[in-house]
Amino acid sequence: MGALKRPAPGSIPDAPGSYQFLDADGRVIYVGKAKSLRSRLNNYFGSHLPLRTRQMVDAAASVEWIQVANEVEALMLEFSLIQRHKPRFNVRYTDDKSYPFLCVTMVDEWPRAMVMRGRRRKGNRYFGPYGHAYAIRDTLDLLLRTFPIRTCTDGKFRRYAGLGKPCLLYHIEKCSGPCVGEVTADDYAEMVAELLRFLEGDSDPVLDRLEEEMSAAAGELDYERAARLRDRLAAVRKAVATQQMVGARNEDFDVIGLADDALEAAVQVFFVRRGRVMGRRGFMIDKAEDLGRAELVSRALERLYFDYSDDNPLGWPKLVLVPAEPADTGLYRAWLSESRGSRVQIRVPQRGSKRALQATVTRNAEESFARHRLKRSTDHNSRARALNELQQELGLAASPLRIECYDMSHLSGQDYVGSMVVLEDGLPKKADYRRFKVRSVPGNDDFAAMHEVLTRRLTGYLEQRSRPVADRDGRFSYPPQLLLVDGGKGQLGVAVRVLQELGLDDEIPAAALAKQFEEVFVPGRAEPVRIPRQSEALYMLQRVRDESHRFAVEYHRTLRGRRMTRSALDGIAGLGPVRKARLTKELGGVRAVQRADLHELKALPWLPDAVAENVHAALHGKR
Repeated sequence: MGALKRPAPGSIPDAPGSYQFLDADGRVIYVGKAKSLRSRLNNYFGSHLPLRTRQMVDAAASVEWIQVANEVEALMLEFSLIQRHKPRFNVRYTDDKSYPFLCVTMVDEWPRAMVMRGRRRKGNRYFGPYGHAYAIRDTLDLLLRTFPIRTCTDGKFRRYAGLGKPCLLYHIEKCSGPCVGEVTADDYAEMVAELLRFLEGDSDPVLDRLEEEMSAAAGELDYERAARLRDRLAAVRKAVATQQMVGARNEDFDVIGLADDALEAAVQVFFVRRGRVMGRRGFMIDKAEDLGRAELVSRALERLYFDYSDDNPLGWPKLVLVPAEPADTGLYRAWLSESRGSRVQIRVPQRGSKRALQATVTRNAEESFARHRLKRSTDHNSRARALNELQQELGLAASPLRIECYDMSHLSGQDYVGSMVVLEDGLPKKADYRRFKVRSVPGNDDFAAMHEVLTRRLTGYLEQRSRPVADRDGRFSYPPQLLLVDGGKGQLGVAVRVLQELGLDDEIPAAALAKQFEEVFVPGRAEPVRIPRQSEALYMLQRVRDESHRFAVEYHRTLRGRRMTRSALDGIAGLGPVRKARLTKELGGVRAVQRADLHELKALPWLPDAVAENVHAALHGKR
């Protein structure tokens, strides 16, 4: 059973909790939960273990545990530890694409409607996710005829406010003109509230109001206004039609569909609110552990609802339809009910419309899985070949599952920076990328700069290694299985010297990739290792070297841009650091400030006229 030692009898509590297996470097390689820690952990020291479980136990050097009050707390602790440590033997989740949301920026004085992807900001309202960006843009275009709130950027809003005239969207009746005072704050707020109610699925009041206003306008013989209201009514009805009706108007539920094989699974979810499909989401599960159908459904529920927040625009569902019962239905029902604040049911639909809807969601999952397998089949094989080739060509003791590459960038010794990029299992791990601002090298000396960067990184690793596992922050917690520097023998000599100084030369192998002939240098060999030109291994080294160069140059340009920015706006009377930062942020950078005319600068309500005049004079040579 390798280096793993069985805990002393009676030392494991007979209580709920989460347990963690660690390797020799103190890295968490597996996290689990248990109703009884003693009973569950004893199972790992039996003689009949599944293959993947046996591999995990063989790789482990120690086991730790955290006791909690009940099973729900154990479930929540397990997921949070998996998210924090990303253990190699636990399942891994990846979103199969970045789905777009419709966002209403409630944090703004005049809220704006926009289609966006990526990280969400607290305080705004989000609707979706939607399957395609064009679908939500078309829907938003229809809704603006009835709810003409602004869609312009903050910079454009301020520019037209300063000019005192509205943009084209106002003239084609797709904006109410808040920038020029064409709508009061109260009327605008009511318009936004009505749009939010409509997006939440409450469309009947809007339709009724438009019909009444159209009839009243026709009764008053105001046929032009009646025609405009008729067009708005048609646009709203068309927008409603895009939201598929799949249940009763009082039903809020989520439908989960799965498609999987022995290694991976695709999950698709449809969010149904007030009987309409309001959004969808998809993600992949990498089965790093043995999962039956019930365990797979459990993992899908965890991934879907652990980051579900109370301000989610869809709200918590009353019912979750699943393709199979989770491993412990009672536990997951209790957890969801506690999170929602009221009862949540988990059911497998047997017949009728809900069964048909789940069949549709499952077909979506199967199609997503087929696309994923087609895309990843060659990628996975080529990465495996590349890592095996690297191990053989460079004479490594093990396949380099974690590769770190370092590069330097500067301009005549100014803005000296270093970069560290990481490949894990042959894929970029951008969360572990690091950039270094060189502190102790006064001039143009790449060797000294590389020595500083590597020393800082590896000293950080040694410092992290000396801490208890629970206190490690993850920044430099894990060593590379291959340390790669961009350059020839000189840079390799620097890397070897740093490893020797820190006592890590026996633990971490190093190599250097020279640009001229794509030659790889390793310690102890006078001649370079010539990896075949068309090999996957050389391609992987080139890719990580180019990525480290890009990352270093990008950081260098950022620092240089900041320095140039500071010099352009320094020394202007009345323009201190706070005003300077706000000015460049609101106008979109120093060049935008330089292009701005005096009227536009004075239109900024927080910038005094005298300071605006000083800025304009300084940037246009009128001292």
